[in-house]
Amino acid sequence: MFIFDAHVDTLSRLLASGETLDNNRGHVRLDHLRQRKKGGGAQFFAAFVSPKLYHGKALHQTMEMIDLFWRWMDDFSDDLAFAGSGTDISKIRERGQMACLLAIEGGEALEGSLANLRMLYRLGVRLLTLTWNHRNDLASGQLEGKDGGGLSLFGQEVIGEMNRLGMLVDVSHLNDQGFWDVIRTSKDPVVASHSNAKTLCNHARNLTDEQIRAIATGGGVIGVNFCTHFLAHGRQATIHDVVEQIEYLVRIGGIDSVGLGSDYDGIEETPLGLASYDKLSELADILRERGYSEGDVAKIMGGNFQRLCQRVLG
Repeated sequence: MFIFDAHVDTLSRLLASGETLDNNRGHVRLDHLRQRKKGGGAQFFAAFVSPKLYHGKALHQTMEMIDLFWRWMDDFSDDLAFAGSGTDISKIRERGQMACLLAIEGGEALEGSLANLRMLYRLGVRLLTLTWNHRNDLASGQLEGKDGGGLSLFGQEVIGEMNRLGMLVDVSHLNDQGFWDVIRTSKDPVVASHSNAKTLCNHARNLTDEQIRAIATGGGVIGVNFCTHFLAHGRQATIHDVVEQIEYLVRIGGIDSVGLGSDYDGIEETPLGLASYDKLSELADILRERGYSEGDVAKIMGGNFQRLCQRVLG
């Protein structure tokens, strides 16, 4: 089965640890990606900008992670291939390789420059998570709360340029005002690459029903996050909590609005039953047991994100 995960933090984890993709003690390993080739797969690898480097080193660190990504494409070219568009994903799938897409988590990497955005696009970046948890030049993250303000003028310019270039605007981590500003500003559908439903788990990082509907109405997709704090309060989350999030998002936003955004290698604790990347297909098994058709399971596991990439990235 084709599986498309919209967010893992493997780049930042391996850059910090010095481990390699084929010798990684984290959640995503080369052998997992090789297994995924058999049914077809696509993965957004996020270059996460550490708050320690926000002032003066954000772009520098981002470039190191982009370099690491491209070294993977060279070193493991039999198995992995860069995808810059929806069409690329389809072609790579036909060749029996894993489609690898590049994202940035944190607009600090732009360092206030549209020129940097265009440069990063040329280096392969196709998705930008506008903020992490704090305020930056573009907008405010969820830790800033309702008084943090929404999109800045620069943030509006960034979204306009992303729409022109053909990049996915990611609203995960934004505060409420910033979220609604993005919905009003972007001409293209947006993604929440790794977010859950607040009704099921009342965490600031999760989405309200109104936000879920807004993303879905615009043609966007929400990737369900495996972070236990966004799935359950005061107990160990399980694979069934992830499935409940999927089912709830389907009820509120519709079958075309839901995908996967595991946050693997960016979370300390995984749900029981989803300890690592190679367990993703077990979600499909449970969805089938709960009565979802093969077509609907295919949309959730990867088809929705591929459709969105085809529409926005080309």
